Amino acid sequence: MVKSFKKITVNKTKIADYIYVAKNFFSGAEVAAEYEYWNAAGVLIVHSAIAYADAVSIKYGGVKSKGDDHQNVVNLIDSLVANSEEKKKALIHLSKIITHKNIVSYSGNIYGKKDIEKLWKYLERFVFWSEKLIKS
Repeated sequence: MVKSFKKITVNKTKIADYIYVAKNFFSGAEVAAEYEYWNAAGVLIVHSAIAYADAVSIKYGGVKSKGDDHQNVVNLIDSLVANSEEKKKALIHLSKIITHKNIVSYSGNIYGKKDIEKLWKYLERFVFWSEKLIKS
């Protein structure tokens, strides 16, 4: 069965804009964490990862995921980027980050330093992989 994804076409010249946004969220998360605004840091980490994921999918397919289910971006990248052990690990990290999107934003759960340290670890690993792909 062929997986279908809600997606929209995006001109590849927009990759730099998505990277800018991703880095902006990343920097915002650093500032929020510095001031111990843990939930704010978590939200910004999630959005940084999503923006990096969009940049990867635009580079490799000229498309980005569209819709409410952000896990679809994981499947979209999986369908666009050649298989490798690095890709597998990166998509696991991305999926773990996205799992936190609704929890950190809307559930009323209070995030702490340890929660954010875990999300940072996932984000840093995903960003390293994403930037390597985007530059190649």
